[in-house]
Amino acid sequence: MPTTGPRGLAAAKAELRRRILAARDRLTPAERAARSRLVFDRVVGLPAFQRAAAVLGYASFGSEPETAGFLETVLAAGKVLVLPRVDRPSRALALHRVARPAADLRPGVWGIPEPDPARCPAARLADVDFVLVPGVVFDVHGGRIGYGAGYYDRLLAGCPPGPALVAAAFELQLVDAVPMDAHDRRVDRVVTERAVYPAG
Repeated sequence: MPTTGPRGLAAAKAELRRRILAARDRLTPAERAARSRLVFDRVVGLPAFQRAAAVLGYASFGSEPETAGFLETVLAAGKVLVLPRVDRPSRALALHRVARPAADLRPGVWGIPEPDPARCPAARLADVDFVLVPGVVFDVHGGRIGYGAGYYDRLLAGCPPGPALVAAAFELQLVDAVPMDAHDRRVDRVVTERAVYPAG
């Protein structure tokens, strides 16, 4: 997709974000629930997930693939569950260990459920083996466009080598190629209701 420097790249990302969000929002609740089950059946079957001792997930919001069942699966498998909390003053994600999502989460920035720091101890990214990465637009090579605030971009930029970076998405969120900056971090796998990209 042609761009004209940083401004053109930002505009291209914004247009893709708008178009894909609109398509995702058109899914009915029943369609979203059914597709989400297929997505996360594939995610938990990944060898990287099976090996992981600590998993960084997130509480889904809006028309995202529904993560509630996945979070419970992480805990039922005896793994450590870590969830992010938006820290607006530092423009960063703070990580917390969560034992009981139903009791330990509260609405945070933009109404997204996040850990209550009074109930959930701090966690370190260095201790995480598997990262479930949210986003709006993806390509089969791991290119990603987020929601535009840059929180996960900054988190992933500081992510050490080792953790598997896996995105859960619906097939309709895939495009041929995501326009990316030199500093944008690709994910290792994009998992949809139809397939795992790249395969393996």
